[in-house]
Amino acid sequence: MAQHSSFSQKFPAPARLTGDGGEENVASSPETPPSSAGVARGPLPSSLGGLAETARDYAQRKDSANAARAYASDWRHFAGWCRRRGLDADEPDPQVIGLYLTACAAGDGRHMKPVSVATIERRLAALTARYRSVGRPLDRKDRHIVDVLAGIRRTHARPPRQKEALLADDVLSMLETLPTDLRGLRDRAILLIGFAGGLRRSEIVGLDCGPDQTQDGRGWLEVLPEGLLVRIQGKTGWRVVEVGRGSSERSCPVVALEQWLRFARIEHGPVFRRVLRSSGGVTADRLTDKHVVRLVQKAALAAGVRGDLPEGQRARAFGGHSLRAGLASSAEVDEAAIQRQLGHASAEMTRRYQRRKDRFRVNLTKAAGL
Repeated sequence: MAQHSSFSQKFPAPARLTGDGGEENVASSPETPPSSAGVARGPLPSSLGGLAETARDYAQRKDSANAARAYASDWRHFAGWCRRRGLDADEPDPQVIGLYLTACAAGDGRHMKPVSVATIERRLAALTARYRSVGRPLDRKDRHIVDVLAGIRRTHARPPRQKEALLADDVLSMLETLPTDLRGLRDRAILLIGFAGGLRRSEIVGLDCGPDQTQDGRGWLEVLPEGLLVRIQGKTGWRVVEVGRGSSERSCPVVALEQWLRFARIEHGPVFRRVLRSSGGVTADRLTDKHVVRLVQKAALAAGVRGDLPEGQRARAFGGHSLRAGLASSAEVDEAAIQRQLGHASAEMTRRYQRRKDRFRVNLTKAAGL
């Protein structure tokens, strides 16, 4: 029988893991089982039922939507692996976890192909979070996990694959490939604001016209004479991004945004929305972050960016981060300003985004006398 965490004891209807990656509600018994600290807790007063429901809602929102989807997929993958081998996925056994990580790294020749170290680490994080959420924490310091993971990293670790940076000239060329209809106006604003603001793809589509307008919004816009203020809830907390006006209307992100909002007749709620192909009408539905990826890839290919690469490789070279990396690589300003704009906690992270900037600016070979 699964043990319950102290959080689950305080808030009724705890969840138990099931083999298909779902959750099964466990009815509360008259006597709540002891907590991990060994202190018995009785049932909550009925007057706190509404507060407990709100607490559960907050707990479910602790991860972003993308992270929650990835973790759920990772759990289903592990549960299926266990089921095919007659193992109990509900039991946080470090030895079983170590074998699973090994199978992820080496493959099993049938159902699994080898995956990257980053994917293995994410799957381990997903399993850890899942077990913790039902009060059965996984001991990640156990040697069956620590030693296997260290060996996998040493054997299979590769340099991170970074998306190509899109510089200002690249973005301007991409704008020329867009249609002049509503969909083109929307995509023009996405590319310019994403580049000038150094925004993540989830931050772009998460924008609202104002504060507290939607449940799933991640920030909002404020248009000023000098430019655009974007308040965003990102990975490192809330930050304010300044997007100044461009040198011409053709390249101005603020003008592009104003045109999209005016012609789409959007004054409240999500900024970037679906446009119906059949009627050309604008829906109330927020775009997903995958639209930004598809837009960047399609426009970069159409504009001939990195035409020296094979077409298949070119498509994979670009993504949502290409806009952020492009700003970091293009802007001739102090590094601290770029770090603040991107919301990075360290200058080292910002330098990782500067794909083409200052390469070989300092030639240590010649400086050393060779």
